[in-house]
Amino acid sequence: MTTTALKARKEFGKTLASDIAHRLRNEIVTCQLKPNESLKFDALRLSFGASFTTLREALTLLVAEGLVVAEEQRGYKVAPVTLEDLQDLTHARILIEVDLMRRSIEKGDDDWEIRVISSLHRLARIEERAPEDYASNTEWKAAHRQFHEALVSASGSPTLLAVRNSLFDRAERYRNLSAMFRPHPRDKVGEHRALMQAAIGRNADQACDLIRSHIQTTSNNVAKYASGVISAG
Repeated sequence: MTTTALKARKEFGKTLASDIAHRLRNEIVTCQLKPNESLKFDALRLSFGASFTTLREALTLLVAEGLVVAEEQRGYKVAPVTLEDLQDLTHARILIEVDLMRRSIEKGDDDWEIRVISSLHRLARIEERAPEDYASNTEWKAAHRQFHEALVSASGSPTLLAVRNSLFDRAERYRNLSAMFRPHPRDKVGEHRALMQAAIGRNADQACDLIRSHIQTTSNNVAKYASGVISAG
């Protein structure tokens, strides 16, 4: 096999493993794959038509993200959802989001304000079209992510933003659990509008308090209402 062919095959393997990891990640964070569920290679090969090596590479990516656990001599399973992990994740997210929010408000220019306002407008339009089930709507979830990314996009710290993105992905599973089990809907529309107004109004203290509360409320809802799914540690 030529050098070019070997390189092409290697790149295809990387792409396929990344694609499988992306699909599994979505199934995990949306709770289609349940916490602690075993990930059997035979079943995965039937689902994805991939080799053992490619599947292992995909699962290794998800282990690094904290969404999959490798068990010695027993293969892989979906990472559990635990109160300890939830509290640790919430604490880390609040620290980083608050810092990035304050930096963005200090450094943000007119373009940043426009990104924040336009991303909230898009989110609101989606909510108007699907007022009952937007929290499970993939279009809403993408717009929701973009709004929160816009809020911190002027921070000027690629390193912190990368860490933040990883934590945001991990928190998606807990956000879905919160939406599934809480008995009353949350005023997400009002919370997001208040965040936008505080941010573009350059009220850093208020914006930081609001994002802290926004994240903590989700954590509190999971701990309170999803006790049948989440374990103590």
